[in-house]
Amino acid sequence: MQIQNKVVVVTGGGNGIGRQLSLALLERGARVAAVDINAEALGETTRLAAGRAEGLSTHRADITDPEAVRSLPDEITAKHGRIDILINNAGIIQPFVPFAEMDYKTIQRVININLYGPMLMIRALLPHLARQEESGIVNVSSMGGIVPVPGQSLYGASKAALKLLSESLRSELADSGINVSVVIPGGVGTNITKNSGVTQGVPADTGGSNYKVTTPEEAAKIILRGMEKGKPRILVGKDARFMDFMSRLAPVKAGKMIKKMMTSILGELFKDFDPAKTKAF
Repeated sequence: MQIQNKVVVVTGGGNGIGRQLSLALLERGARVAAVDINAEALGETTRLAAGRAEGLSTHRADITDPEAVRSLPDEITAKHGRIDILINNAGIIQPFVPFAEMDYKTIQRVININLYGPMLMIRALLPHLARQEESGIVNVSSMGGIVPVPGQSLYGASKAALKLLSESLRSELADSGINVSVVIPGGVGTNITKNSGVTQGVPADTGGSNYKVTTPEEAAKIILRGMEKGKPRILVGKDARFMDFMSRLAPVKAGKMIKKMMTSILGELFKDFDPAKTKAF
């Protein structure tokens, strides 16, 4: 799929991978509508776009709010004339705690941002994408959506659901000219912990870990290359490629490997957790 001259909507465009996607798309001659709930972060994306900012529009919106999402297509087409590609990049992690210790408000927030928001965006923009000869939907899932990550069970569940939604949409839209890709990043060096408002379970210093992450800039390049090739699955990072292979070859072993890796980063996991003491909401 050609990127040059396309109008691309990027959610979570104010930070991390979303920001780098927005900047890289502008460099490749696309026009970008960056969507984020954080107006200040969008302003920084505009500043970094520098001389390419004329191709960028920013839209402050909560993607979990149906009314806010419903108004986005008109705002974007008023600026750019059409919509060719949607990249559902916005997402958050959960506190690093067992699922049984999560409160209902946190559960609802994670599901809303990671799954409900992308669904709302797809429903709102689908008619606009269908008008183009060549268009696309790119949903950013996670390595946590293909292998179990202790302390991120609900995050993984929401990302696994987004992965399957993407695969189902690809089948449903196969004859429409709308290409659907799912992105599966491994560890990427973003501020997702801070931007998710997560403090619980996060250690003060993880600098001793040997776990190497992909930079947001490199992640954006990999995603755009995958989009151009129309790949159904775009794996970002050596860790994602390896765990994707292991999850199919030996899923139980893959789960144990992830737990060992998480323990090396976060220390002993859930040593004080007692499921007998958990309470209903």
